[in-house]
Amino acid sequence: MPTELSPEEIARSHRWHAIECNNIAWRLSELPDRTPPQDADMLNAAHASAFHWGKVGTELNFARAKMLLGHIHAALGHGQLALDYAHGSCRYLVDHDPPDWELAFAHAVLAHAAFAAGETGLQRENYARAEELGEAIADPEDKDIFFKTFKLIPKP
Repeated sequence: MPTELSPEEIARSHRWHAIECNNIAWRLSELPDRTPPQDADMLNAAHASAFHWGKVGTELNFARAKMLLGHIHAALGHGQLALDYAHGSCRYLVDHDPPDWELAFAHAVLAHAAFAAGETGLQRENYARAEELGEAIADPEDKDIFFKTFKLIPKP
């Protein structure tokens, strides 16, 4: 007879899966030459992360999940989906005073989404904003992490 999990154990499981899937998707997004199965894993992991954050996360967690979805859909060339997710994330973050690195990432993802959607003006504007915010990141490690991802985003 199966043992039922307590609500706390279920919440802990959702949180663990949200974080793990987020990390898988980001790692795969940084690979220079992904295979089609890796692309599928990357997309599925991003959506799984959003699902699990939707169960137990805060609004900030879900905004971060949308940022990841925008990033992944942009990397796969899904322009309109990427824009929808990136806009949602960026709007939330701009209104909630996030850490310096997070706002830089939000604009970088929006620039990438705009590129995927063929919105050159929006891409140019957000690319410049992301670069400016990235240069202002105070923590050197956060700055290195940001620019590692930012260099993968097509320049306008």
